[in-house]
Amino acid sequence: MKEKVRVASGQGFWGDLLTAPVDQVRNGPTDYLMLDYLAEVTMSIVQKQRQRDPKAGYARDFVSLMREILPDCVEKDIKVLSNAGGVNVEGCAEAIKDTARELGLGGKLKIGVVTGDDILPRLDEFAEKGIEIKNMETGEPLADIRDKVQSANVYLGASGLVEALGRGAQIVVGGRLTDTGLTLAPLMHEFGWKFDDWDLISAGTIAGHIIECGAQASGGNCQYEWESIPDMANVGFPIVEASPDGTFVVTKHEGTGGRVNIQSVKEQLLYEMGDPKAYITPDAVADFSSINLAADGENRVRVFGIKGSVNTAFYKVSIAYSHGWKAVGTLVYAWPEAYKKAQAAEKILRERLDRLGLKFDVILSEFVGVNATHGHLAGDPSADIPEVQLRFGVRGPNKADVERFTKEIAPLILTGPPAVTGFAGGRPKVEEIMAYFPALIPKNLIETKVEIVEA
Repeated sequence: MKEKVRVASGQGFWGDLLTAPVDQVRNGPTDYLMLDYLAEVTMSIVQKQRQRDPKAGYARDFVSLMREILPDCVEKDIKVLSNAGGVNVEGCAEAIKDTARELGLGGKLKIGVVTGDDILPRLDEFAEKGIEIKNMETGEPLADIRDKVQSANVYLGASGLVEALGRGAQIVVGGRLTDTGLTLAPLMHEFGWKFDDWDLISAGTIAGHIIECGAQASGGNCQYEWESIPDMANVGFPIVEASPDGTFVVTKHEGTGGRVNIQSVKEQLLYEMGDPKAYITPDAVADFSSINLAADGENRVRVFGIKGSVNTAFYKVSIAYSHGWKAVGTLVYAWPEAYKKAQAAEKILRERLDRLGLKFDVILSEFVGVNATHGHLAGDPSADIPEVQLRFGVRGPNKADVERFTKEIAPLILTGPPAVTGFAGGRPKVEEIMAYFPALIPKNLIETKVEIVEA
């Protein structure tokens, strides 16, 4: 058993800093690299991609990254875990296999493929068997929106990842794996933690929570003394140095920017946290109130004392469904009386839309520079502000009505208040809205499958 295992965060979301995972692999010691690609809305996006192209449906950026760092990972024996597989995990694994062979790494790599999370094809089967799936926040039955569903994915925990590592996988890819499981699994594998040792599983879960959002734990998006955080252009992403007893240190590679301290770790701990005594994951229920933090040197925070309890009998399901169309446009009004001009333009536009008889569920207008961020708390708007951006959006069930709205913004340039600019981008883009339907499903209905692919 190792005395210490280093799990490095390389990405907090699909679209995060491209150089971060490369730096984590090359700038210092790393045992595991975890990469989180999937947000709730991402699943519906990749599902639509696969509908258009059966070979699509996964994060192609992951394949590009592997092309760059695979030689380093093989040479240094760094294992990679990711949920980049989206709704086409097998296709993602096949692309990684092809990439490895192109790099001359054929025969040197095993790829773990974790599936079972995608239950979209099974929704009607569940309904026929009388298995109720309800919105866990509103109680709304799935039947009410079944014809609009685009994706349905269970949040799988660490078990499939642990199995894949145990079978020798150097790269493990899955679909809707939990963010925390990508860090927990390596610790369970290396230290031999049991699935019912709730304190240790909770410790690994909290370690994963701290680094799942990338640099948000090492100085990014940090409120506390943010101006004094050094060299953010070269920010170092966080690393967990874990020990078999469940204690761990949050740190980053030497020579990188950003800052890891108690405050930065605290801010990330509060991210997406509900009941601090019951942070529920598929693997355990972690007690955030038991966490102890202590400075452990420069850019090092020791985390210890974590307690947890038995996991639940349910998986959470992320369901996305079509919920109409939207479009948002902007115009910028200049001094003098910029705010008055923007207000007048907003009034004119609302009257024109009303006269056209267009049907919208929501019409929303904001005055950026006056009240878009803080609303009525923004203070006295009567001051003569140099410039104000009118941001105007609509949402509705009829795509044609939303498209017609997009043609009503530009005419304000010559048929509204003076001194307007900021329309170089052209007409607003009509976008389909994906709504979120969170639900629970009994674990005994879901089977996690693990396959090992030889490169």
